[in-house]
Amino acid sequence: MAQPRRSTIYLDPALHRAVRIKAAETDTRVSEQVNLAVRLLLAEDEADLKAFRTRAAEPSRAFETVLARLKRDGLL
Repeated sequence: MAQPRRSTIYLDPALHRAVRIKAAETDTRVSEQVNLAVRLLLAEDEADLKAFRTRAAEPSRAFETVLARLKRDGLL
């Protein structure tokens, strides 16, 4: 595993307090909680990008066409 890197971040005071409480409740460090949050955020982005790549070859439809169909079908 690579050596951890030090970074300075500035958190909203209420968010900082919540992270400190979460760390205390889970017997972890604040830095571990921040690392977990960043990993989850990046994983979500990765999932979005994967879905985009998977669907990139699908035909596109004009927004107006989709809107008209939704209205016609009573969904809007």
